[in-house]
Amino acid sequence: MSGRAWKFLLVGSLVLNVFLIGGVAGGAYQWFVAHGGATAAAQPQPRALRFAAQGLSAERQQQFVDALKDARREAREYARDGREDRREVLRLLAAPQLDRAALDVALNRTREADIALRSRVEQSVADFAATLSPDERVKFAEGLRERGQWRLAQAQQRLQKPGNQPASD
Repeated sequence: MSGRAWKFLLVGSLVLNVFLIGGVAGGAYQWFVAHGGATAAAQPQPRALRFAAQGLSAERQQQFVDALKDARREAREYARDGREDRREVLRLLAAPQLDRAALDVALNRTREADIALRSRVEQSVADFAATLSPDERVKFAEGLRERGQWRLAQAQQRLQKPGNQPASD
């Protein structure tokens, strides 16, 4: 082979290696981002009610999840009624002629179904809290404050932290 052919092969090999290394590095970067590049502090806290018991033991967490499932299962009819009533509200709003009386009745039924569902879930939360020790209840209340439907707005949370108390005159 001549010197020119060797140069051509060397340049071609270098270009191919650059693309291969770039592909491997890009793939590794994508994998790292998708599978653990973010630290636990950077990940947002889960906000669903079932995570309110995270500060408790695994057994207590499972008891809470089971209690929520039971409450939602028992209140399934209210959830279905609420969905159907919301569809009715949307149908009435989309009608060519607005029937205010029918709309008010449908909104009332929706509200009542939502209140019944929420009441059942809240009752199960109270029933679960009654089974906890005082220390566990404190942890549970903190979990509800941070993750449950009773969570405070972020501005209120910052104000209520011990280090952020306003100075009294």
